[in-house]
Amino acid sequence: MKTLATSIRSRRAGRMLACAAATLAVLAMAGCGTLKDQYAASNDAQQRAAAEAAVDTKAGAAIDTKATYLRLVEQMQNEGLWFASLAHIDALEQRWGVSPESTRARADALRQTGQAAPSEAAYKRLMGTPLESAGYRGLGLLAGARGSYAEAVQLFKQAQRQTPTDALLLSDLGYANLRAGQIADARLPLMQALQLSPNNTQAQANLALYLEATDQSEQANRLMEANRMPAASRAAVREAAQQLRTGAPLAATGAAPLVAPSAASLATPSAAPLAVRPLPSGTTLARDDAAPPPLALKASRWAGMGGVRTASQLNPSTADSAASPNPTARATP
Repeated sequence: MKTLATSIRSRRAGRMLACAAATLAVLAMAGCGTLKDQYAASNDAQQRAAAEAAVDTKAGAAIDTKATYLRLVEQMQNEGLWFASLAHIDALEQRWGVSPESTRARADALRQTGQAAPSEAAYKRLMGTPLESAGYRGLGLLAGARGSYAEAVQLFKQAQRQTPTDALLLSDLGYANLRAGQIADARLPLMQALQLSPNNTQAQANLALYLEATDQSEQANRLMEANRMPAASRAAVREAAQQLRTGAPLAATGAAPLVAPSAASLATPSAAPLAVRPLPSGTTLARDDAAPPPLALKASRWAGMGGVRTASQLNPSTADSAASPNPTARATP
């Protein structure tokens, strides 16, 4: 009897040991699996972190150049972030030093933020550099802001001698001629501007203004119709031309004045950019006779100095790309 009891206890103990061993084996396998998963997850996280670090390093290397930083500053200015661009110009010059390109960007930003005196000094520092033309153009815009349109004409001509195919500059020159009372002299640069850059809304509006001011309403209507100018823009052209003919200040009636660097502020901000359509063959846009008498125009603020926003400010990328074929003649809205 005692022997039978002992045998039963031995079998029970064996079964318990077997169960315990099986349990330990299962736990060991589970533990190994969990540890393996933890190692895999850790490895994946490390790989992701390494990949992100590589991307950040590559992006930093792409931005961490002077030329790229200058493009970023120009993009900010095209978006109207003039004050912010001044801060980035400071950072750019602290790292890479002063250059003609950074000086031009600073001069433009100072002019657009109403700081005429330091802007003028910056434009003058461009003299004797590859961007001298931009310096003369900037000084011309500042002269126009003071109402000194005859002085602006001379400064634009200085710029034109160095960049004769800059359509935006030619449009500025023609507009300054109109405002200075040099109506006949406006014809050539305005025609050149439109033919060099037919998609430029500034050149379109300025030439339409010239045609209306010289009593060529039919030609002006054809031009405005071909380019699908909105009715409000056409009315503004005619009103401004009437004021030019009579010598009245352009803003005398309370209508939106035509402001330099172009008269392209005629288009409202909500209007879509104008698409140029060719005029009928054989059409002559201007004539040489019957220029109106000299004008006595009241000083008027230009774009960026309290005036109406121009087309280059409303669509900077379009205007700049269409109007500045010369690498040293970047458009300044």
